[in-house]
Amino acid sequence: MRVTLLVPQVLRASADGVARLELDLDGEPTLAGALDEVRTRHPALERRLRDETRALRRYVNFYVDGEECRNLGGAATRLADGAEIQVIPSVAGG
Repeated sequence: MRVTLLVPQVLRASADGVARLELDLDGEPTLAGALDEVRTRHPALERRLRDETRALRRYVNFYVDGEECRNLGGAATRLADGAEIQVIPSVAGG
């Protein structure tokens, strides 16, 4: 199955400058499985999305087909074929 990860401008340097990653998931059709695929292709990007325990980073929000994944099941959120994952890092400052 194939899903799309939308990479925000601030993280594109960690993904060779691309705005969209088309991910083919052979294994687990979850957000965690999609991020495992990101790790194989763009390890620097995956480190910005998950911590060293592979938990979703606290200040990065993930939306699956427009719904915030923490309301769906976090990293265990199931993905349908053609799902779109939007990454939105929190912005801080004054």
